Amino acid sequence: MNFKKEELYFIPLGGAEQFGVNLNVYGYQNKWLIVDCGMGFADEKHPGIDILLPDPKFVEDRKKDVVAMIITHAHEDHVGAVAHLWPRLRCLIYATPFTAAVLRKKMSENTACRDAEIIEVGANETVSLKPFKVTFTPVTHSVPQTAALFIETDVGNIVHSGDWNLDPKPTIDFPTDPVPFQKFGAKGVLAYIGDSTNAEVDGVSGSEDDVEKGLSALFSECDGRIAVTMFASNIGRLKSVCLAAKENGRQVALMGRSLHSMSSAARDCGYLKDVPKFVDEDEVGYLPDDKVVMVVTGSQGEARAQLARIARGEHQEINFKRGDTVIFSARPIPGNEKEIIAVKNNLAASSVRVISPRETKHCIHVSGHPARDEITQMLQWIKPQSVIAVHGERTMLEAHAEIARACQVPTAIVPNNGSVIRLYPGTPSVIDHVETGLLAVEPQRIISIDHQAIVQRRKLQFSGTVHATLVVNARGDLVSDPQISTVGLVDPDQEDGQKFEDDIVAEIEDILADMTREELYDDEFISEEMRIGIRRFVQHRLSMKPKTTIHLVRV
Repeated sequence: MNFKKEELYFIPLGGAEQFGVNLNVYGYQNKWLIVDCGMGFADEKHPGIDILLPDPKFVEDRKKDVVAMIITHAHEDHVGAVAHLWPRLRCLIYATPFTAAVLRKKMSENTACRDAEIIEVGANETVSLKPFKVTFTPVTHSVPQTAALFIETDVGNIVHSGDWNLDPKPTIDFPTDPVPFQKFGAKGVLAYIGDSTNAEVDGVSGSEDDVEKGLSALFSECDGRIAVTMFASNIGRLKSVCLAAKENGRQVALMGRSLHSMSSAARDCGYLKDVPKFVDEDEVGYLPDDKVVMVVTGSQGEARAQLARIARGEHQEINFKRGDTVIFSARPIPGNEKEIIAVKNNLAASSVRVISPRETKHCIHVSGHPARDEITQMLQWIKPQSVIAVHGERTMLEAHAEIARACQVPTAIVPNNGSVIRLYPGTPSVIDHVETGLLAVEPQRIISIDHQAIVQRRKLQFSGTVHATLVVNARGDLVSDPQISTVGLVDPDQEDGQKFEDDIVAEIEDILADMTREELYDDEFISEEMRIGIRRFVQHRLSMKPKTTIHLVRV
């Protein structure tokens, strides 16, 4: 696409069709501003992969014209991809002090990121990133120092909300102040690019203060050990847990690397001052059961997180038992339900009491995202000419657009990832589409989710494999019995499995017998005929189409 210098663009490269992998870019005067760069969780369609990233190719191709990357807050779906992708972009990074502290810890673990420049920006501070001017406006969220962005250009103003809510009594920072939004709205807002996560939820999101009271009441009903699982970045929730534990005479231990990292950043930035020192993990076993609360990672059922390891009986220090209580102080991210249920089943098998938000009268979780009434309030404050719904699945984006229309916003847009939205001139609209996608993180590399390695693994999940090694002489005659190896089809140690492999050998001999002398001199022909023939044989016997490979050795 040919981008025009005088036009103002917004392009969501990730996060407009799913949770996570948020990556947004604004373009004007042939310059580009990146907002957020987050990760997402992989599912069963990506075997061997835990983390997904947005593909930054669009901005990577224009990196000499990127003025900066701005991170709105320290949640993984907004910051988690930076350390993976910054080496491909090598741009300035702007963030609030807490977000910067979290980001520095992440970047320090990647040698390719050690020369990254992260510039801290205070609340209500404005930075000039010509042709953009950006003000970091504080909003309430479940992680400290979250900022909405007021983006000013000489052709129009934009509010990029990031994540936010209108919690009237948060446990960290302050309630979202309407005044800056009202004043900015009075200048005229061309577009509001807003959080859609809870656009389908009536009412308001609730208050973290209610969670602290609910957890305290619930703790008072527990006799044994208590474990609370939550997002590690939810510092507000961590403080609620700590205060509730203190009220019930319990000490708190953190279990999980990300929890230690986040809490350390919070303390460095002046948070958690009124929270007692955490108990070391190896000291938990020496405390009476009714004197401890463990905060553990793994609220989304992650197999490698502390909660899943304890539930499977794989933790070296901690074992749950009858009388213990595990509290899920988080809601499932869509797509993670199966993994969470598996962890809960393992806990139930150990006679552990498991409590989720819907299973108790006490308030043990509120969302950090705005519900319908809060979105309505925001639109009334800023009175935008258009609303572009991002951050959520399609039904959420559509619900956000519906709210905008009900509020008489002239234009509401539901984009796809890669949609090129022209904000100026004229009425904001989708005018084109750029190629975008997802990347998969492996231990030693980052690859496309369409990479053949992942495609083949996916096929192996459902079809199994057959590998045959054939040794033939110069005339194409077998000089030894073919060696057959199968995976995911039969049990080779059982009699029926052995017979199955013997039948494949007989099929190979029949295929060779049907070939002409000229064909038997052609290695490629033999290999391909064997591959097709064996695959057809297995399909006939088992109604499966396995990945079939042939190793032909001619002696």
